[in-house]
Amino acid sequence: SLSRSARGEGVAFFSERSETMARFHFVLALLALCLGAASAFMAAPARLPAAAVERAPRANTITMIRHGKRMKKLGRPADQRKAMLRSLTTEVIRHGRVRTTEARAKAVRKYVDKMIGLGKDGSLHARRQAMAFMYDKELVHALFEQAAERYEDRNGGYCRVLKDIKPRRGDAARTAVIELV
Repeated sequence: SLSRSARGEGVAFFSERSETMARFHFVLALLALCLGAASAFMAAPARLPAAAVERAPRANTITMIRHGKRMKKLGRPADQRKAMLRSLTTEVIRHGRVRTTEARAKAVRKYVDKMIGLGKDGSLHARRQAMAFMYDKELVHALFEQAAERYEDRNGGYCRVLKDIKPRRGDAARTAVIELV
């Protein structure tokens, strides 16, 4: 048994198909020519005022708006950013004072206040939440022993960010010191 191309069947199929496509393209070209000639007799479309043209949105630009996304990204992917914030929180609570960039200090302030608030609460649930976030188990125990008496008269704002005057040497980043009150 011979293949279709050897018998000549495939060649006829392709020649019929290309002939049909050629007819289709001819009809399309004729239709475009007729429509182009007919548009010469039609009235010109009304022009928009210049102000309306400037305000019209562009079709090729897509802008994503971050509604309600208040987290600073800090130039890191989400997993690295979370790890960095956890470690900075742990170190601020351990040492009481850490020098870092201004953006990181402002971002970590929220988490330090949260951990001290959990320490003031003192419940088992709060202790487990703090252990899940901070890296040092003994530090969590020390925090829960001391936070209630140290911050009993204060309702939030347990740390402050002090901006440095000089930029960091090497990359000229604005630095700040975050410290416990």
